[in-house]
Amino acid sequence: MERTCCPSYTIRLKANDFICSKEHGRVLKKMQRFLDGELDPQVGSPQCKASPTKRSLSEPLNSPISKVSKVSANEFQAATCPNFLKEDEFISCLSSKINEAIDTYFQGVVLGSTVQLPKAVVKTVKPQVKKKVGEAMQENKAGVQDLVYTCNISFQIVAAVRRALPKEKSANQTEVLADLSPNSVAEKLVTTMGHLGELAGFEVKACNGHLNFYSSANSAMQNYTGDAVPAQASDKASRSKQGSVNKISAKHPQKRKSLEIRMSTSHFDPEEFALYRKYQTKVHKENTVTESSYRRFLVDTPIVFVPPKSGDNTVPPCGFGSFHQQYRIDGKLVAVGVVDILPKCLSSKYLFWDPDLAFLSLGKYTALKEIDWVKTAQEHCPSLQYYYLGYYIHSCNKMRYKAAYRPSELLCPVRYEWIHYDLAKPLLDRSQYSILSDYATMQDETPQLQICGPSDDSSAKVDHHESPSDEDDEDVNDYESEMMIDEELVDSEKADTTECGSSIKDIENITLDLNGSKVKYKDLQQVFGAIERRHLNALEGQLSRYAKVVGKELSDRMVYCLS
Repeated sequence: MERTCCPSYTIRLKANDFICSKEHGRVLKKMQRFLDGELDPQVGSPQCKASPTKRSLSEPLNSPISKVSKVSANEFQAATCPNFLKEDEFISCLSSKINEAIDTYFQGVVLGSTVQLPKAVVKTVKPQVKKKVGEAMQENKAGVQDLVYTCNISFQIVAAVRRALPKEKSANQTEVLADLSPNSVAEKLVTTMGHLGELAGFEVKACNGHLNFYSSANSAMQNYTGDAVPAQASDKASRSKQGSVNKISAKHPQKRKSLEIRMSTSHFDPEEFALYRKYQTKVHKENTVTESSYRRFLVDTPIVFVPPKSGDNTVPPCGFGSFHQQYRIDGKLVAVGVVDILPKCLSSKYLFWDPDLAFLSLGKYTALKEIDWVKTAQEHCPSLQYYYLGYYIHSCNKMRYKAAYRPSELLCPVRYEWIHYDLAKPLLDRSQYSILSDYATMQDETPQLQICGPSDDSSAKVDHHESPSDEDDEDVNDYESEMMIDEELVDSEKADTTECGSSIKDIENITLDLNGSKVKYKDLQQVFGAIERRHLNALEGQLSRYAKVVGKELSDRMVYCLS
C-alpha cells in the first residue's frame, strides 16, 4: 500500500450507531417528494409552453405569434394523456386555452393597434383560501371544495385596454369600453372557451371577474397548493351562476409512484445488464461494455450461498451470500446494489443506477436503505451489526461521501485494528499512506483531547491542543497542570452525580459533538485516547444532569454539544 498512488482503506460503520446527517435527510425527503409526484425534472411538452408575453389585438389570428399561442382542442386532449401530463404542463395548457379564447373573442373588436394584452396565468388555489371562500359562500361550500385553479386575466385585460385607448375615442371604442368590465370579460371568455373544445374532467366558471376551474369528478389535483389568486366571494356571488359553464372531458393522471426493493441471489439478468451498460457509458464514459466483463465483475462470486433455516437466528431470512438488490419505481428498474451478506456485516460492493435519475442521488439513498436493512436483519441475526462501504481512498474526492456516514471506522493496514475516522483523518491529511493504529504513540503529531470542567455559565468545553514535544517531560507536566480542573469543582460534580442518582448506563449512549466530531460517550476514550478520571467525572456530572432534565430516551436521541 505504501507504494501505490491511491492507498485504499476498508471502511465500515455500526448500523445501530449511525447518525443521519442533514444531507442524508434531504436525500430521503427528495425521494419522497419524487414518489409523491411533487418533484419532476422534466420540462413540459412544446405545445404546452408559454406563449409570448404580449399580443397585439390588431394582428390576425393566422399570424406567427398567434400560432405559437394557440392550442387546438385536439392538441390539448393529446397533451392530457395520463402517461405524459405533468402538473405544470396542465396549468400551462389551461393558460394557452385562455389565450386562444382571448384571440378568438377580440378578433372582431376594433380597439386599435396600440392595445397589447397580457399573457394569461393560471394558478392553483390553496386549501386555506378555499376555506375562506367557503365561509363567505355558505350556500355552496361543496362546490368551493372542488375549486382547483383560478385566473384573473379579465382584470388585466380591462386595465390594459383602458390605459391604451386615447382620450378621444371612436364610437366603436366608446361602445366597447362602456360594456367592458372584469365580470363581462370573464363571462365572454368562458363562453368562447366552451366553443373551442373540451378540457379534462373540469368545468370553468366566471365568478366576480375570475375564471375558476372546478373539478367535476373530485380530481386529485384539488389538493395541490401554490400561489393562488381566488375569486373574491361577495354578496354578488349569485351573479357567477349567470356565467357560462364549460364541461371538460379528459382524465387526470395519478401522481403517486411506488418504490419496490427486491433482493435475489447473484445471477445474470439481461435487464440489469442493460442498465449497467447505460450507467457505465453515460457516467464513466466507457466505450465498450461486454457481457463477459459484467459477469466477471458483478455476477461471478466465490462466496457460497448459505440458505436460511427455520428457527435459526444465526442466519438472516435471505441467507448468506452474494445478492443483487433491485430498486424499482413503478416497476421500472432504476438502480441495482451488489452486496455480500456475511455473518457480521452487509458489504456494499457496487451500485449502478439510471443516469436519467441522477438528481435523486441514488448512491446516497441506496446506502441509507442498506443501513436500514442491516438494522432490520439484526433482529433475526444478532451477529449482523456492521455495514461495510467498500474501500475508502482519502485522496479521491468522489469517495469522501463514504466518511459522511458516521461514525465510521477505517481498518489499519498493518495491525488490522479499527480506527475511528475522526482520529485517522489528521494522519491521512498529512500522508496518503499511514499506519492508522500509530495514533496512540504519535501524541506529538495528533490532536489531544482535553475536557475542561464547567465554567461559570455551566457550559461544557472541549479544547484541541497540540501536545508539546516528548523530549521535555517537564514541559509536558507543566502543560497538563495548566489544564487541570479545580478539585473543588470536580468534587461538586461528583456530588451532583450522586444527587441525580444516574449511573453510567444512563449516559453511555449520549452522542457528543466535539468540534464537529460526533461520538458516543461510551466510545470517547477509545476514539480520543485515555482521559484523566477527574475530567471524566466532571463531564459525567454534566451529562447526568442533562439526562435527568430531558429524560434518558430523549438524551440518547439528541446530540450534546461541547463548545
